[in-house]
Amino acid sequence: MTEKAVVTASKAEHQVKSGAAFLIDALKEEQVEVIFGYPGGAVLPIYDEIYRSGMNHILSRHEQGSIHAAEGYARITGKPGVVLATSGPGATNIVTGLADAMIDSIPLVVFTGQVATSIIGSDAFQEADVIGITTPITKHNYQVRKPEDLPRIIKEAFYIASSGRPGPVLIDIPKDVAILDGKVEGEPVMDLPGYQPNTQPNYLQIRKLVEAVSSSKKPVILAGAGILHAKASEHLLQYAEQQGIPVVHTLLGLGGFPADHPLFIGMGGMHGIYAANMALSTCDLLINIGARFDDRLTGNLAAFAPNAKVAHIDIDPAEIGKNVPTKIPVVGCAKEALEQLVAQDGKKPELTEWIKTLQDWKQEFPFVYDRESETLKPQRVIELLHEKTAGDAIVVTDVGQHQMWAAQYFGFTKPDAWVTSGGLGTMGFCIPAAVGAQIANPDATVLAIVGDGGFQMTSQELAVMAELNLPVKIIIVNNHALGMVRQWQTDFYEERYSHSKFDYQPDFIKLANAYGIPAFKVDNEADASAKIDEALAIKGPVLIDFDVEAEENVYPMVAPGKGLHEMVGVKL
Repeated sequence: MTEKAVVTASKAEHQVKSGAAFLIDALKEEQVEVIFGYPGGAVLPIYDEIYRSGMNHILSRHEQGSIHAAEGYARITGKPGVVLATSGPGATNIVTGLADAMIDSIPLVVFTGQVATSIIGSDAFQEADVIGITTPITKHNYQVRKPEDLPRIIKEAFYIASSGRPGPVLIDIPKDVAILDGKVEGEPVMDLPGYQPNTQPNYLQIRKLVEAVSSSKKPVILAGAGILHAKASEHLLQYAEQQGIPVVHTLLGLGGFPADHPLFIGMGGMHGIYAANMALSTCDLLINIGARFDDRLTGNLAAFAPNAKVAHIDIDPAEIGKNVPTKIPVVGCAKEALEQLVAQDGKKPELTEWIKTLQDWKQEFPFVYDRESETLKPQRVIELLHEKTAGDAIVVTDVGQHQMWAAQYFGFTKPDAWVTSGGLGTMGFCIPAAVGAQIANPDATVLAIVGDGGFQMTSQELAVMAELNLPVKIIIVNNHALGMVRQWQTDFYEERYSHSKFDYQPDFIKLANAYGIPAFKVDNEADASAKIDEALAIKGPVLIDFDVEAEENVYPMVAPGKGLHEMVGVKL
């Protein structure tokens, strides 16, 4: 053994360091590129170690900003986003982000500070029961009691967060654990006997699906975000083309199959296109790959896919059969399953009439809006953004009407270009998530499409965009209301607009300028086209406040309690 090898082995066998040093070393071992965080008393030892190490740290202006930025980063890279927050309010401020990441399967590793072990449970200053609070909204969580446990726990956390169905893992670190020295001998070894995610699909179930496809007359693939998490977009394309099966996307799955492909029918669900919802309603074989069958997709479960044999491919066995009875359950990775299906090269079914029916529906009942209107339509804003970027952009949205219009009108042709809050529907998500998405892909055009309501929830993160000169283009779809709330009050509450319209708003242009960010106000299509061009030419962040038609609604729509075939507003 060489002298260098002896020294290296000695270091690995016997390391004495503080808990904070173990943490930073473990993050380097996991090849972490950036930490999103906000300091406080309980995490000062960790921040001191960050200072010493020179690790890249993004200082958000609120902990919610930190965790949504980490979500945006994780969604684009596929790697766990890393968050650091202090104890008490620092930890409780990230709860919304944990719940958001949990339901949308976003990998995060989140570190929270905690009061010293000697006073846990005494209601000490800035103490909160972080483990109790976050257990229901994390994939797993830890409270560290010894510095020497940190290397193992962090290694496990990254593995849990990114394997199987991705999700957030939280590590709560008492202040004394971060300060005290511990001794580690050898490399950390994971100890997870109860966690064995299955990635390899059962061969017999794959064969059942192959045979079901061969004998079907009206099959359809429902592609969810699991396609994107598994990096299986090319495999989905290969399988759909091999068998000639049309594809419907969920909201979170957009980009997993190219929107300009002849087999792409569109997005299904509450605000999906008629052809996609009718495909789900009339198919005889429904192949769900990586989707949860959530209520916004299915509508009334009693009326969902009534004539279909259901096959469900999912990495999470708990999702299979949870909402929709499943005849062919396939537990495993979407990429692995699609590779096996392609390799089987089953007998291709005769689908000429089925495809023609779907394409006719798509042509006859497209997404529509009044193009002759004198007011600026929000749908036209989305179309212009697509035209000006040639669709080559990462689109980040908040939740609400603008989110649905972006999903309907942008036309995603490639994966990892769509970042949105799906399951939790989190207002305030967009602006910090756009920060994370831009950091994840510095050369990309990032469009942060946000409503005037959601923008005001996390607008303080403009400071981060300005400080780092992140070239995010902020698109405020300003209808002077909580648009989706206002729409529901129009349709279901007899136009009783209880606190859904803004009687007062700040001047968004002056607000952006206060951060040193150029900004424009636009209220017509001609100016919209010119200002988008101008914004895209500017190297740093830009904000455009689009004053759009205030009463515009998102259609089509499946009302609560209705089936997908009972859409309203299909055609103007």
